[in-house]
Formats: sequence, C-alpha cells, structure tokens
Amino acid sequence: MNDALRLTGVVKTYNPGLPSAVEVLRGVDLAIAGGEVVALVAPSGAGKSTLLHVAGLLDTPDRGSVAIGGEDMTRQSDRARTLARRARVGFVYQFHHLLPEFTALENVVLPQLAAGARRDAAEERARALLDRVGVLSRAGHRPAALSGGEQQRVAFCRALANRPGLLLADEPTGNLDPETSEQVFAALMELARQEGLAALVATHNLALAARMDRILRLEGGRVVPG
Repeated sequence: MNDALRLTGVVKTYNPGLPSAVEVLRGVDLAIAGGEVVALVAPSGAGKSTLLHVAGLLDTPDRGSVAIGGEDMTRQSDRARTLARRARVGFVYQFHHLLPEFTALENVVLPQLAAGARRDAAEERARALLDRVGVLSRAGHRPAALSGGEQQRVAFCRALANRPGLLLADEPTGNLDPETSEQVFAALMELARQEGLAALVATHNLALAARMDRILRLEGGRVVPG
C-alpha cells in the first residue's frame, strides 16, 4: 500500500543566494500511512508551517520530492498540483478561516460544489460531518455566532468535505482554552478514524501529541522520531 504522504530529502531555503538566506528544511524525510495520526512538534520558528506547506503542495521544495498517495507531485504542473491539493489534501489552521457570510453548513457544502458535487449530495455529506462532531444543531449559524470550538470543528468538517486522503493541521487547538482544545482534538481523532485518512498535526500541546499514533520532532531542519 502506498503511503498517504512521503517526503524524501526535502530542502527549502528562503532568499537563496543572498546573505539573508535561511535554510529552513535541510533534508526532511518522513512517511505517513493511511489511517495514521502523527504529531509534529517543534519550537516556534523551526519550520513546521513551511513543512506543512510543502507537504500540502502549497509550496515547492528546492530539492527532494513530495509524494501524495504514492504519486510524486514535485515536478507536476501548477494545474496538476492544484487539482491534487483540492482532491487529496485537507487543511486546518489555528484560525478557522471560515467564510463569514455563509452558515456552518454552507461552509462545508461550498468546497464540494467547487469540486463538482451535486448540491443535495453535498448537503447530505455536510450534515453527516457536522453531526459526527456535535455541531449539527448549529448548521444554520454563521461563524460569528459560533464559539471558538464550534468554529474549529466546522473547519475540520470543511477540510474533510471532499474526502481527502491526507489532513494537514497547523496548531488546530493553539487558539483555544484547554477544555475546548480537548473537545476539538476528540473531534479531529474521531473524524480521522472514521474517514480512514492520514493526518499530520503540528502542535505545541505535548499532552495531545502523546495521544496520537506517533510523535515527530523538527530539529535543525530535519525530522526525527519524538
């Protein structure tokens, strides 16, 4: 079975060739299997977000390769990378980035419509996801009327709306109090298990990281076991 995500020898430098050059990733190797939830732990500024952006095809490595579902995406066209990112990868960030003028339900429906789904099927999928994380009763509310934990659970649902094989989450509980963080983490784990997807979750929360399948650390621009 192909890994959901594999990075091989990934190098990423900002401002290459200049005195201000910063080599953020210095030969990153990692692999995540389908159904595996992996924590990525590192201090602020160590390059976690850069690694996630490269892994999610939002940025390209200077050297090395990025494979999604066994397919090397490194030298694919921009269009192919965009289509792969839309179909195969879900993103969740510290801030929910929900569209404020749309309801929770609509925020989960819209990416499905953009991918060509029928509205009735998209709404059924959205309601099922919202129900799994306990916010179906809030489906008709706009983000401003939701609590921080509710907003983030809706963001998880939106990320998984198109059934990606890989979820990338960048400090998804970093803006929440401990009780709400626990609720959001439980929702993340439930969705990951039920959907059978791989997840790479960058977090400062070592207690939550310890409850994932594995911990990886980003140290000196390389990934090492936690």
